Amino acid sequence: MVAYLLADRQSERYGAEKVRKFCAISADGEKLLENATTKLGLPARAHDRILKVARTIADLDAAENIEPRHLSEAFQYRTLDRSYWA
Repeated sequence: MVAYLLADRQSERYGAEKVRKFCAISADGEKLLENATTKLGLPARAHDRILKVARTIADLDAAENIEPRHLSEAFQYRTLDRSYWA
């Protein structure tokens, strides 16, 4: 049930609008994202994927905004994905 509601929310959110509109982050979050992206050498596409995953984590946390901890968790999932599938 939760997955279905999240899927509906995400389809509505990303269907016609830009990622940045719904994945707005604080100055601290932007700084964290910029530093991590630079250190890891991630392309813009990966940047947007991280934002989407962080938005999903924030949704599961029932948070209105993406917080730095949501971004950190999204980066951890990317690291895990690269470790097991690379």
